[in-house]
Amino acid sequence: MNSTARKPTLFALFALASAGLPHPASAGEKLKVFILAGQSNMVGHANPHTVATLLASDAPRDRELAEMAFAGGADISREMLEAQLAAARELDELSGGISNQKVKDLPDGPGKTALEAEVAKRKEAHEAYKAKVAAACAVSDRVYINSIADRSQKAGSLGVGYGAGGQRIGPEFGFGLSIAEQVGGPILLIKTSWGGKSLHYDFRPPSAGEYELSEKEREGDRAEEIAAGAGAYYRMMNEAVRGVLDQLADNHPDYDAEAGYEIAGFVWFQGYNDQFSDAFRDSYKDNMIHFIKDVRAEYETPDMPFAIGVLGTPVTAEKVAENKVSVGQREAAEAPEFAGNVVAVESYTEYSHYSNAVFEKGWPEHYHEWDTVGSDRPYHYLGSGAFFVRLGDAFADAVAGMMEEE
Repeated sequence: MNSTARKPTLFALFALASAGLPHPASAGEKLKVFILAGQSNMVGHANPHTVATLLASDAPRDRELAEMAFAGGADISREMLEAQLAAARELDELSGGISNQKVKDLPDGPGKTALEAEVAKRKEAHEAYKAKVAAACAVSDRVYINSIADRSQKAGSLGVGYGAGGQRIGPEFGFGLSIAEQVGGPILLIKTSWGGKSLHYDFRPPSAGEYELSEKEREGDRAEEIAAGAGAYYRMMNEAVRGVLDQLADNHPDYDAEAGYEIAGFVWFQGYNDQFSDAFRDSYKDNMIHFIKDVRAEYETPDMPFAIGVLGTPVTAEKVAENKVSVGQREAAEAPEFAGNVVAVESYTEYSHYSNAVFEKGWPEHYHEWDTVGSDRPYHYLGSGAFFVRLGDAFADAVAGMMEEE
């Protein structure tokens, strides 16, 4: 990993001293385990090449994050990004965007044949750019991950590909690289994430009590099945985490059984599917408090640092402040009993407005330009790698800050 002294902390001297050394340098140290859990935006829907969008920014933090995200010596630059965007605009102008309509509309003949060949050549170059950027992304020599991202289950050195489909990224990439700059010793991430789920029902924590069926659910023929399914993903999360903790030697080459391990922090992201029912929205704060307490009890870590990613898909500060789920997340973090060890991390502040400007031009007609900077819909934060690296970094800052206070 390309470590820097970007964020000096109490742990930074060790992190810098151990960077690049062979694995035995960590012998005798506890393995630090971080659990990442949540729904589709913890799964992650950003294609890795969109991380290069960080280079479009003049903000020092974005430039530093780009240096962190790309392996040392990688030939990825702002000039390369800008050249790709120019080429993508030309390709869209020639082809008509995702529909290829300008090619389709031409009558058969030499002109159409020539345009088809030119478009195919340019599309090949477009895909080559994407592959080059993805291949340049960093792979950590100190952070390992065991990940469930919907149907993709993978384990190994942290890099890209631990998101949706086993190719995309979520917050884990930026989190792992950033936490390694701030925390010494071997690090293992355990990620459990499934899209389209809610805290109120799917991840319902035990201490929240029984799930109360809606009138429609009570009157249906699946009432017993629905009641039994409440909290299923909370249980699946813990089963998966326990399974990894039982096989730590298989999940990190530097695990020292004598030194043991500690669960050093937990990151939860998001709340999208709790927005669509009064019962789900109104109980989010209480459910989140129960969730934190139950997770801490499960792993016997009463003061474990816990970061809550605040739902930020409404984009603006004003709209986020009107969202009951976002408000509930903030209020849960502010509960007096959690002072100093639970933090709400805003996601709207990390949004890729650069990618959004292309999306709003009309992504189907500007498809290849859009495909250079984004890869999904607004509810997945546009599938922006820049967003997910920023957010992962923000999570790492929050967790490392709480660790220092312990």
